[in-house]
Amino acid sequence: MTRIATLTLNPAMDLAVRTPRVVATEKLRCSAPRHDPGGGGINVARVVSTLGGDALAVYPAGGPFGEMLRRALDAIGLAHLPVAISGDTRESFTVDEQASGLQYRFVLPGPRLSEQERLGCLAALRGLHPAPAYLVVSGSFTPGIEPSFFDELLALAGQVGARLVVDLSGEPLAYAARRGGAYLIKPSLNELASLIGRMPESEREQEGALRELIAAGAAEVIVLSLGAAGALYATGDRLERIAAPSVPMVSAVGAGDSMLGAVVLALAQGRELGDAVRYGVAAGAATVMRPGTQLCLREDVERLFRGG
Repeated sequence: MTRIATLTLNPAMDLAVRTPRVVATEKLRCSAPRHDPGGGGINVARVVSTLGGDALAVYPAGGPFGEMLRRALDAIGLAHLPVAISGDTRESFTVDEQASGLQYRFVLPGPRLSEQERLGCLAALRGLHPAPAYLVVSGSFTPGIEPSFFDELLALAGQVGARLVVDLSGEPLAYAARRGGAYLIKPSLNELASLIGRMPESEREQEGALRELIAAGAAEVIVLSLGAAGALYATGDRLERIAAPSVPMVSAVGAGDSMLGAVVLALAQGRELGDAVRYGVAAGAATVMRPGTQLCLREDVERLFRGG
């Protein structure tokens, strides 16, 4: 198998609970909490592993939640390489309101990484043997990491011969798109709007926006995740829209990460790009069927991919 390495600069222990109703100032009686390891790259690696691939997650970890994260990854059998930091790994939490079916997601900022700790993450990736064929950087940049860190990741990918896959947001994503050099970027519709300075409302406008970014050299491949509408992907000579299967919506947490993990795994296995994106759309749909912070099940992904 081809190893896929992921970097999660701002991982979290994700906590999910249910409560009958969210009401201001009242004590909200919640269900027993469920804890899952989280953060974009960690979720991507979890999905790759769930689907039978070979993934390794690199991430900074410190404090009690960092230790909990290490134990959680050990418990699910995911290969991982923590980089020790002095700050505390964050916790994020999700509250499902049973009366309305609404979901409230609370995302904390995370610790500030020192220069030495940032370099430690790069050293951990550089020291992987064998070198990964794909390097996925996914999730938010923790405080203290500048968008220009992308340059170092791009250089590292070139040194080890890996294709760099980017799933970022805000200024780090904008910087990566301006700089170019990534093999694949995966924006959401809102992130695409931030890149081009306008919201592409129609399908035609979405397609034009992707062509615009490809022509500007933002990446070799752009995969636009569209939630329940599926995905749209573009290369220099190809543009295709992939519809999502109709599934019951339970929780959207991790759906985009699941999509990306399945896409990268399929590409690493040598599948054709369109087939890989269809596999990714199936994984995203399989994840929204799961409660709280749980990710997709392999049997659901394979069934949806086959059209079942």
